[in-house]
Amino acid sequence: MTYTPEPVEGEPLIAPSSTEHALHEPIVEACRSVFDPEIPVNIYDLGLIYTIEISDENDVMITMTLTAPGCPVAGEMPGWVQEAVAGVGGIRNVEVALVWSPPWGMEMMSDEARLELGFM
Repeated sequence: MTYTPEPVEGEPLIAPSSTEHALHEPIVEACRSVFDPEIPVNIYDLGLIYTIEISDENDVMITMTLTAPGCPVAGEMPGWVQEAVAGVGGIRNVEVALVWSPPWGMEMMSDEARLELGFM
């Protein structure tokens, strides 16, 4: 599940990911191998991955956020994601952009993440 935000006046809209590329699912699985150290759920199911863009040349651009701007791993997590996704066969280049708008909220979590954390 990739979060598709509702338009908010004055804030940029992040486009939804394309799921049609053959590398999309392996990239999602790579993102699921990365965990926020403070929360026992992977970052994809937490809703921290906003978009996954894959070019015709298999360059990947991931837009993500964190649960809070003061997250202690803010400087490290984009690198963890980049490293995990770079391990997917067939990818030429990976870039990860960290954004704060729209801000992350609990409604962005997958049902699996909510269940794991006892919110269902």
